[in-house]
Amino acid sequence: MPGNRRSIRLKEYDYSDFGYYHVTICTQDRELYFENNNVKQMIENIWTKLPTKFNVDLDECVVMPNHLHGVIVINDNENVGADPCVCPDNGIIKNQGAHINHNQGAHTGAPLQGQKPTLGKIIQWFKTMTTNYYIQNVKTNHWPWFAGRLWQRNYYERIIHNNRELNRIRQYIINNLANWATDRNNPKNFL
Repeated sequence: MPGNRRSIRLKEYDYSDFGYYHVTICTQDRELYFENNNVKQMIENIWTKLPTKFNVDLDECVVMPNHLHGVIVINDNENVGADPCVCPDNGIIKNQGAHINHNQGAHTGAPLQGQKPTLGKIIQWFKTMTTNYYIQNVKTNHWPWFAGRLWQRNYYERIIHNNRELNRIRQYIINNLANWATDRNNPKNFL
């Protein structure tokens, strides 16, 4: 039944907690909507606006022809504006420091003051904004139309636990474009 989908989120985990999260968001049916540089740039621009809407920082990100990989850092609301760093004693990512660089003048709605967003709310906002801009460009710039949804219904996330894992994920994201020929999201590799 459509209303009884199985959640892929961890049941006991608070996805609004401070932390580093590796997310992968795919287009519906892995369609290649982001091959056009203008589309790719729009996706990247909306992604970079996340800190203007939420108390987050962004790490590595890459927009692929049909998906996006990125690292979102949900900041600790008790230390709003603090820089995340890795604690040297145990390698667990902590929040320490003093500044955050927010882009000003974004037309993405007012920041959610006083609210502690979940990762799901952040991704939902990103999908909504990119879908709205994409639809506008279908009408004005003749971008390819999509049937149903631009993005698949869910997303994949991985909670990053230590600096070694963060560096491995960063390298994976950086190398993703070069590895497109063998990527499991490349339609040429679908079984």
